Amino acid sequence: MFRKILVANRGEIAVRVVRACRELGIPSVAVHSTADADAEHVRLADESVHIGPAPARRSYLHIPNVVSAALRAGADAIHPGYGFLSEDPYFAEICASNGITFIGPPPDVMEAVGDKASARRLMTEAGLPLLPGTADAVAGPEEALAVAGELGYPVVVKALAGGGGRGIAVAGSAAELAHVYLTTRAHAQAVFGDSRVYVERFLPVARHIEIQVLADAHGNAVHLGERDCSVQRRHQKLIEESPSPALDDQLRGQIGEAALLGTKALGYCGAGTMEFLLDDDGRFWFMEMNARIQVEHPVTEMVCGIDLVQQQILVAAGAPLELEQADINLRGHAVEVRINAEDPDRQFAPTPGTLTEFRLPAGPGVRVDTHCVPGSSIPAHYDSLIAKLVVWAQDRPAALNRMRRALGEVRVEGAGVRTTVPFHQRVLDHPVFRSGDAHTDFLTRHLEV
Repeated sequence: MFRKILVANRGEIAVRVVRACRELGIPSVAVHSTADADAEHVRLADESVHIGPAPARRSYLHIPNVVSAALRAGADAIHPGYGFLSEDPYFAEICASNGITFIGPPPDVMEAVGDKASARRLMTEAGLPLLPGTADAVAGPEEALAVAGELGYPVVVKALAGGGGRGIAVAGSAAELAHVYLTTRAHAQAVFGDSRVYVERFLPVARHIEIQVLADAHGNAVHLGERDCSVQRRHQKLIEESPSPALDDQLRGQIGEAALLGTKALGYCGAGTMEFLLDDDGRFWFMEMNARIQVEHPVTEMVCGIDLVQQQILVAAGAPLELEQADINLRGHAVEVRINAEDPDRQFAPTPGTLTEFRLPAGPGVRVDTHCVPGSSIPAHYDSLIAKLVVWAQDRPAALNRMRRALGEVRVEGAGVRTTVPFHQRVLDHPVFRSGDAHTDFLTRHLEV
């Protein structure tokens, strides 16, 4: 087992990892920027190291500072959380070259799944269904138009190095495609440092289904059911639930087996997520794999009773999975909403500030993952997520009622601070969502968001 783990992140996921370390009896080291000197993850960790000023590129994304902090603290492992350096194969290689275990998949696997062309080829070879599209980068607008002419409109242009819902744009006609192609390339270059894009058939009406997987270095792998992430805004997930109201047991088994097939074909090790689109005919299509813990992992934990972060740590330390597929028993229904410091009435603009009041719900079947307390500062430099509210109940109607009750208990105040709570209440009250028939176009079609 590791003697000490450095948590290379901030916010609620850093708190989550520190707590997992504490329960495993492993000392933890928090890193922090100047803006996070008094943050909750710093207070909870066994020790902390300052790694730079507020801008992420000079602190949480600055690899020399992070690795240096681990070496100074005597940490022999780094948990990257999600975001920041969590899917950077170069960072994982630097960790290894300094005798530090990166708690995540091997660098070559991260590189393979991070490049969408490589991932698509590997999944095709493994036998997973993919939407028709190009296997490699499209060289220019003319090639994009030729491909779209064969596929039929609408098509989606995606960054090969993209992730997290970024670097994606839809073209509904040839007149739109040239502009979409050029703007997506420019966005991909600015965000990912890689302008390559590919073209794929677009499903206007679909469900977003993701399968949580766990795999070890000994060839063992299990899946822990699905999460339905269809309520999205601009490809960013806002509400997640498990199980999906769209799957029956037969389809659940098929998509789970496909996820395991892809996981094993990659030689994956750790916690990961295989993401699929599900059409109205019950056909599912591989979309991408996320080689890290997901923001929405508590939804799965609530229905399966397995601590995914602890499993990440154990697998990274070389332990074989003590779970077999027959051991995975899913019970009840869980729903998660992301409470962000954003104003839904102003196009979800971030609303940084200092929290003068911060009270979140409790009671049976309620879990809150947060890094905030009264007096916490919400810096403008980072993601606006301030809490994840997760509920569990015996079935979906009861879980939705519990979430509605819990949202009504949230009290967050601060000069200029607004939250997404009213938005979530609107979604929870909408008859289409309550019926279980929400697709990825739910917000634009029903709430005009």
